[in-house]
This record gives sequence, structure tokens and C-alpha cells, in this order.
Amino acid sequence: MSKGWNVGNNDLGKGIQKKQEEAVLIGLVHRDQTEEQVQEYLDELEFLALTAGAKTVKRFIQKMPHPDPRTFIGKGKLEEVQDYIDRHEDVNMAIFDDDLSGKQVNIIEEALKVKIIDRSSLILDIFASRAKTAQAKTQVELAQMQYLLPRLRGLWTHLERQRGGIGMRGPGEKEIETDRRIVRDKISLLKKKLEKIDQQNVTRRKSRGELVRVALVGYTNVGKSTLMNVLSKSEVFAENKLFATLDTTVRKVAYDRMPFLMSDTVGFIRKLPTHLIESFKSTLDEVRESDILLHVVDIAHPQHEDHIRAVNEVLKDLEALDKPTLFIFNKIDLFREKNYDSFIDAEAREEVEEGLKGNLKYQFGHEVIFVSAVTKENIDLLREKLTEMVKEQYKVRYPYQVKHW
Repeated sequence: MSKGWNVGNNDLGKGIQKKQEEAVLIGLVHRDQTEEQVQEYLDELEFLALTAGAKTVKRFIQKMPHPDPRTFIGKGKLEEVQDYIDRHEDVNMAIFDDDLSGKQVNIIEEALKVKIIDRSSLILDIFASRAKTAQAKTQVELAQMQYLLPRLRGLWTHLERQRGGIGMRGPGEKEIETDRRIVRDKISLLKKKLEKIDQQNVTRRKSRGELVRVALVGYTNVGKSTLMNVLSKSEVFAENKLFATLDTTVRKVAYDRMPFLMSDTVGFIRKLPTHLIESFKSTLDEVRESDILLHVVDIAHPQHEDHIRAVNEVLKDLEALDKPTLFIFNKIDLFREKNYDSFIDAEAREEVEEGLKGNLKYQFGHEVIFVSAVTKENIDLLREKLTEMVKEQYKVRYPYQVKHW
């Protein structure tokens, strides 16, 4: 298999080698993507690379009406990248911000003589290293196989044999066709395995009774897990890296002696591979079946509005966009650090934030609260708002009786 791809059972969970590798990032400005957008995507790609264990040393941006079908960035720019890599021996990886075909990977890898990785394979690599439960591992492996299938022809060597050779290949059957059959069989088996896990999860959710369900959703690395720890007084894994949480965590919480279930879900990201969304839809059942959504946003991030739209697109696909939602704009302490001068008094600051809050409420159509999960600012107010929302759901669910918890 091409050295740029990291798929299959043997690689699952390993991710990119633990020794920090050095990489160059490559983006393309075309008709549907401005230079400013490409710079933003490359910022995110650099954070993805860092999460996977790679250090970015150089960025290359090419301007073309559309990607080159052979080299993606054109022969001239490829030679420029090749010259840089030849002069910097420590660089052993080139990461493209868009998906590449197997043929493109083959041609680029032959020219650059380093690992070639695209955005999807990098995200899959991170997911593989983060997957802990049987469900997450199966979902990642399924996404890897679905990603690999259309790229088999272009890779340097075929998929490592999963079964014995003698008697397994029909008369005149080509190696590539055998590999495709193996991958398709593997996809079929993984789907059946996921269906079985899903059935177990449905049974588990039914056993939770008629408690109101609250789901934390949002872009990756906005502080959902940290907020989950604060609100539920539990210890959910949280880290300043992308996709720290893959498996849905559910905790029983009680405010004013009123119990409900709170779940922390996998974070979303722009340009998320379609096959990854499909594979993880069963994990997102917690979102689909929830009564209330807490949409967590990193207000300190300059592209937080784009992040909201990216999350809303996935929620729309899940038919969960119309659920009762509270927008929690987290990291307000970092926002002030970045945007306020030291001489601005508290009254002026409050006026600015009220105006911002009103604009965001008008723009996205939901209640808004500014908090900091780290400094605990406005956490008590958040609990009060959440308690009211949960009470409203119980009133809808039990309109003819008073519940005493």
C-alpha cells in the first residue's frame, strides 16, 4: 500500500507515528474558494496536523480555476514544492486541504518522494487514534474502507491480503478486482456489526426511561467536554486538541431535584468527509433523540459564525435543527482578552456584549448566553436557564399531571 495511507485493522488506533513529523500544507484557491477562505482552512489543517502529531513548516497556495486532474496543483507548483522538500530533508509529509484521487496521490507521491495525505485521510487518522470503544473503532474502520474503495486503482500497491490466496481468485480475475471484492465484503461485515451495536444502544436508551435528554453539540474544540464536566460534576476527557471526544458520553444530572440526561457528542468540522458523517450517524442518535440542544460555540474564534453554520448543516441532515436550543458562547474570557483594551470600563464592556448578544440571537433565532467553562463565569445562570428548559419539556411530556422529583 502507498506509504501515504493509513488504513486497515493493523493500523487502527495507531494514527500517525508518535515521533513528531514535519509537514508542508498545500491549499488551492479556485472559483468556489477565496484566498482568505483557504488561509482559514489551512489554519484549521495545521491544527489537525498538530493533533495528529505533525509540525507544519511551510504553506503553499496555488491559484487555479479548478484542480489539475493529475497533480491537483499543476506541474509548476508541484516542482516548487518538490524543490523545497529536497532542500529540507526533515520534511517527510505533504498534506493537501482537499480530497485527492488515488491517481493524484500516486503521481504526487512519485514526484515528492514523501507521504501524501489529504484532509479526509488526516481526519480519519485522528479518529483512528482516538477511537476507544468497539462502536467507535468499527465506525472509523468503516469510514476508512469507504474512503479507500474508490482509490484502490491509483495506489502503488494493493490492499494487504485479508484472506488466503489459493482458491480465492477466480479465473482471469485481476488483482484490483479481488481487492475491491475484499473491501466491499469488509464494508458489508462492518455495517452488520454496527447494526448489531446500534440495536444494543437502542435497548440501552429505552432502559433510561422517560427522562428528558439534553445533548451538547458544537464545532470541535469549543469546550463541550469541559462544559459537560462543569454542568454534570463528572470527569469527561477534555483536551485542547481537535476531536478529543469520539464516543458519546451520557451522564444523569439533577437540578432542583429534577433529573435529566446530558450527553456529550463528537465535535463537527468544516469539510468533514461525507463517509465519516455516514459512519458516525449512529453515534449522533443521541442528538437526534434529544429533547434539548445546547449548541456550544467558541466566541473567541474569529470564524465562530462559520462554525455555527457548519454545525447547523449537520443538525439539518439529522433532522434536529428545530429542537429547543440554547446557544452557549463559551470562552468569553478569551474573547475579552483578544478584543478589549485595558482602559475599557465594565459598563462599556457590558454594553458591547449586550449588543453582540442581541445580534447573535437575531441572526440564529435562539436564546444566547456568554459563559466561560474554565473561570465558571455565568455557569449558575446557565444552570438556571437549562433548568427552565427541562421543566418546559416535562410540562409538554406530562401535561395532565404534576411531577414531583
